[in-house]
Amino acid sequence: LNYLGPPFNDPDFNPPRAVGPETIPSASVDLHMWRNLNDSLRLAENHRAYSVLLCYLRSIDSEVARTELRRSLGRFCTSLQGLVVSIAGVMSSLGYNPPPELVTSSSPSGLGFGKGNDFLRKMEDFWLLKELQIWLWRSAKDFNRLKRKVPAVVSFRMESRGF
Repeated sequence: LNYLGPPFNDPDFNPPRAVGPETIPSASVDLHMWRNLNDSLRLAENHRAYSVLLCYLRSIDSEVARTELRRSLGRFCTSLQGLVVSIAGVMSSLGYNPPPELVTSSSPSGLGFGKGNDFLRKMEDFWLLKELQIWLWRSAKDFNRLKRKVPAVVSFRMESRGF
């Protein structure tokens, strides 16, 4: 958000969400409804969300001018890819069918990303980073809840690193 600059990096900046691409998964699902999903569905939704978010984050790499930020983004994408693979592995180990890998024949802009002027692209980036943050928080809670339910053979640790 610091890279996006004002007003995006202001702590109180919270604009209404513009109608964006429908492919960006929102973590804004009602918490009660989310908790009522079974473990398989929650894991599948986590997998799908991180797959789409990873696709988007990889697509903005070419827009990032600062080398330091590109390196950080690359490391984060690698970690996010590991999370996607780990979720699929956990699903398999629990006997659930992992979702198919997200393969897109179109570029991310073909999915609706990066359209519009510079300000609108920054708004998209802002909301995507916010959604990613919410997904990470939600997943940490889901994984801790799941960890209590499954045998000690399956365990995971999720760290939040400053990105």
